[in-house]
Amino acid sequence: MNKLLETYLDKRMLFIFLNGIASGFPWVIIGSAMTLWLKDAGLTRTAIGFFGSVFAVYSINWLWAPLLDRVQIPILSKRFGQRRSWLLLLQSLLLLLIIAISFTDPKDSLIWVSLLALAVAVVSSTQDIVIDAYRIDAFSLEEKDKLPATAAMATSGWWVGYGFLGAVALYLSDFGKDWSSVYLMISVFVVGFILNTLWLDEPESQREAVQAQAQKSYEKLLGGHNLWQKTSAWFLSTVAEPLKDFFVRFGKTAIIILLFIVFFKIGEAFLGRMSLVFYKEIGFTTGEIATYSKLVGSTLTIIFSIIASVITVHYGLVRGLMISGVAMASTNLIFSYLAFIGPDTNIFAVAILLDNFTAAFSTVAFVAFISHLTNRAYTATQYALMASAGNFGRTLFAGGSGWMVDSLEAQNWVASFGGEWVVFFAVTALMVIPSLVMLYWISKRFKHIFI
Repeated sequence: MNKLLETYLDKRMLFIFLNGIASGFPWVIIGSAMTLWLKDAGLTRTAIGFFGSVFAVYSINWLWAPLLDRVQIPILSKRFGQRRSWLLLLQSLLLLLIIAISFTDPKDSLIWVSLLALAVAVVSSTQDIVIDAYRIDAFSLEEKDKLPATAAMATSGWWVGYGFLGAVALYLSDFGKDWSSVYLMISVFVVGFILNTLWLDEPESQREAVQAQAQKSYEKLLGGHNLWQKTSAWFLSTVAEPLKDFFVRFGKTAIIILLFIVFFKIGEAFLGRMSLVFYKEIGFTTGEIATYSKLVGSTLTIIFSIIASVITVHYGLVRGLMISGVAMASTNLIFSYLAFIGPDTNIFAVAILLDNFTAAFSTVAFVAFISHLTNRAYTATQYALMASAGNFGRTLFAGGSGWMVDSLEAQNWVASFGGEWVVFFAVTALMVIPSLVMLYWISKRFKHIFI
């Protein structure tokens, strides 16, 4: 117990928690708040579902992640360090983009709203790379047993940013504020993120020395030291070396690891993409959604994340993922029952309780799992590669969630099972099965590493 308290009272955990808030908040801007804004603007469920495809950017941010490990920003990097300088730049851009969105309206300028949402996704996904790299770099290799705790703090912070700050946006809308005004008002939160970044301590790292050595090796391999060869060596040591390191360390199993990451949370993504539309359609008010889905749900996730970190440390990463995956899929069936009986706030509260526990459990184990796999010399690149694989599955496939609901609604047989929403949530419960099979195979192949 003393060791647990000592871990969570570490000052670095507070920084990770605050960074988690900064990471979760943009999902309000282009996620929950935007979904309701689009619905109020009269867009169809299919259109809303496909609009969420802007989140696909999170699945390809690994393409530019190597630059965040290597490229220094003039003046800022020298003054604030590699991680903090990038955070300051990205958060300043995020503030400007949110203000720009507040001057638009999807009824009149859907294209502009879409482009700005895409820009927010690019900036936010890039910020996530830096935040995740900071979280891992802040702890030495000897402190790897603290990774589940850092994952819990990051997850808790994310849900404060997405849930609590998202609830603020929903309440403002429910109290008569138009969405443009809501966006302008909540942009002030980003100012707080910038102040936090100024407060952070830059983590110590041997990254530059390792990268320099890799570049010298490539220069030697290329057989000279002219400008073209040095440029090629810099590119290879920045972009190719981190990917090479990952695939060399895990061999063919690296592909299975990435596939597991892609498929693990697809069912949760389908549920999450359509949940707000579902709540509205069965009769819940925006205020009730804000209270149960945002405030209650986020509070539970924060508590459950800490509990999940303790369980994950005790049972191991793979067992934690296996248990949480089964539980996460099972709780989706509660939403089928809610769809069957209608807007019962008691069942809604139970669904939120169970869903947030399993979501927190799976997220903490998942984040700790992929954090464990990174090489500290290429933290941003390798973590972004794996996190992007997860986002790829959640965004690419879940983009068709609205289409799936609409298609089920058109089927006559669906009515005999209680309607399209009942069947939809039941199907999402089955989506975790392929990833659990792959996780079992990975655990057998690398039992000494993952358990």
